Amino acid sequence: MESPSVATNTKQEKPQIQSTANVLKFIIYSLIGSFMFFIPITINGVSSIPIDHIVTWIKVTLPSAVPIYALIVILLGAVYPFISKSWSKDKVSIVFSLLKVLGAVVAILIYFKIGPEWLMAPSMGPFLFEKLVIPVGLVVPFGALFLALLIGYGLLEFLGVLMQPIMRPIFKTPGRSAVDMVADLAGSYSIGMLITNRLYKEGKYTLKEAAIIATGFSTVSATFMIVVAKTLGLMDLWSLFFWVSLAITYLVTAITVRIWPLNKMSDEYYSDNADPEEVIKEGLFRNAWNSAMVGANNSVSLGRNLWENLKDGFLMTMSILPSILSVGLISLVLAEYTPVFNLLGYLFYPFTWALQIPEPFLAAKASAIGIAEMFLPALLVVDAPLVTKFIIAVVSVSSILFFSATIPCILSTEIPISITKLVVIWFERTLITLIITAPIAILLL
Repeated sequence: MESPSVATNTKQEKPQIQSTANVLKFIIYSLIGSFMFFIPITINGVSSIPIDHIVTWIKVTLPSAVPIYALIVILLGAVYPFISKSWSKDKVSIVFSLLKVLGAVVAILIYFKIGPEWLMAPSMGPFLFEKLVIPVGLVVPFGALFLALLIGYGLLEFLGVLMQPIMRPIFKTPGRSAVDMVADLAGSYSIGMLITNRLYKEGKYTLKEAAIIATGFSTVSATFMIVVAKTLGLMDLWSLFFWVSLAITYLVTAITVRIWPLNKMSDEYYSDNADPEEVIKEGLFRNAWNSAMVGANNSVSLGRNLWENLKDGFLMTMSILPSILSVGLISLVLAEYTPVFNLLGYLFYPFTWALQIPEPFLAAKASAIGIAEMFLPALLVVDAPLVTKFIIAVVSVSSILFFSATIPCILSTEIPISITKLVVIWFERTLITLIITAPIAILLL
């Protein structure tokens, strides 16, 4: 008796879902969002994507207010875990909450120029604050506004269905994992990780699938890639950098899913409530379009979407800035005053030398330091030859795993991956990325 009723309801709802309003929302908002992140334009002789032009305009227009804003955000980020009582929920939270407090102290010393001489050296605290903290502090919240257009009105659902035949044979994940892929890239690894963890707990991913997605798709967002490119002077090559990074990141994922430890992980579900994906073999575009219309139909109003994304972007900025400053400074100190990353760099040096990368040991050291924080490789090679800068920029995106953010995010989920396995996956991804990227960069640049 239920089937006719369901069919009737579907027929009644279809015209509404396929309405002109939903079609326009899907097309117009997705195009605007795509334009803001992926189409370089030239303003005052500078070629860059619109988001970057907005951030540059803010920095130029409000040169004294921007550092104050960054300091306030860092202070808020340091106290927020204690106000929300989330600081003590596990060991990882405790460690990173303390690191955020350290980041706040460092920010105060840098802003008021009262730190010790080693901290105030141009290549230490001021460099991190001006070249990393301020750009990230502006890019993430403003980028979040336009991400609302890119991911909130059906584009994710459309790509999810359309890419189903690609995901399983290449990445050994369901077609729905394309939503995670785009969410990570267009939003952030934290958003993607939340999606992955929820779908894993709902029985839509196996343990192996969730691990592949968490370690293979959760790369930095397009907004973070802007900061890397801008730091290294690659904005004139933005399109090349973006698409090469994207292609290599997912090529490396396709390789790592076939080697240990990912290939030996369990195919079990989180619970007995497994919900494997229905395979669509016919009418792929039609089903993708219908999914997009459902997404557009179920979307919230533009004003609410913009506000929620801005709020989430600001909270994310509060979480990121103090830990970036503290972990970044610790790593720079280790890199400057200790042989730690020199020693780790020897793991990659035979490969960077054999690949004929300019300044091979610097490239090896930059590759090694990426395990601490994804921005640090770029900071180390800021004065290196263009080929080296391009290669390391791609490595910083493709390696995915680093201790200042993505690794703690994964450890905070229900996906059981040990730190040892995460470090092994990081090494595999970094090495494979070097091997693939080097000849491309040398050929194209």
